[in-house]
Amino acid sequence: MTSTPMPAPTPSTPVTPPSQAPTDAGFQTGPLVDPAQAKVPGGTMIAIDAISKWYGDFQVLTNCTTKVSKGEVVVVCGPSGSGKSTLIKCVNALEPFQKGQITVADTKVMDKATNLPKLRSRVGMVFQHFELFPHLSITENLTIAQRKVLGRPKEDAQKRGLDLLARVGLSAHANKYPGQLSGGQQQRVAIARALAMNPIVMLFDEPTSALDPEMVGEVLDVMVELARDGMTMMVVTHEMGFARKVADRVIFMDRGEIVEDAKKEDFFGQPRSERAQQFLSKILQH
Repeated sequence: MTSTPMPAPTPSTPVTPPSQAPTDAGFQTGPLVDPAQAKVPGGTMIAIDAISKWYGDFQVLTNCTTKVSKGEVVVVCGPSGSGKSTLIKCVNALEPFQKGQITVADTKVMDKATNLPKLRSRVGMVFQHFELFPHLSITENLTIAQRKVLGRPKEDAQKRGLDLLARVGLSAHANKYPGQLSGGQQQRVAIARALAMNPIVMLFDEPTSALDPEMVGEVLDVMVELARDGMTMMVVTHEMGFARKVADRVIFMDRGEIVEDAKKEDFFGQPRSERAQQFLSKILQH
């Protein structure tokens, strides 16, 4: 008796042969920042005034004060556990704080009258771990917030999203799902998704720390383009090369306090505090 061979299982997601796999097309020309954002009045975009925060009895931020002007790129650095990520998450109230005040474009973050969803739609945030919806295609990831939060028509949201996808060099991947992209590609999609909301400020919380070293450069390239286009940016990072190239100012934190807040030339050339000197001697010697 001859047995009939069982058919091969059909994969749930089609796999493109390596020889036919689409590659990154390279960055398209044109600004990453919406030209309409150039009309936003200048001056201080983020004002952080004497912020203190506790987790129970443990104080994680102590009397932190700084500001970020329109078009300025400010890098926040420091050792692990120094409060960098906590501080940046306070800017759009992802982390509440108990003392002080933060103002974003004249809107007080912790004011009871503040519409936080509306505020967050104006403050783009890029996280360490991408935070893309795994069950949605790249195009759907780029358009869902535009439609649900901003109320954009589907066609307009898709055009905005795909234009930005082209700008970060990923047009060929529009119909894929996040799990089919590399870490660097996913982070570039996350940046495009944030920009699709036409933010007035961009926050980056260690955007390259979860990436393989070979993928770091492609994400930093997008961030450099953003800075050149005039986007106001606050960036938590250990990438000191990026800070030297792009930052206007560097904030150094330790044990929940802002120890230094200086122009990048001063911070890298002659840091004032002994703690910052120790940090730089360790991080720049390799």
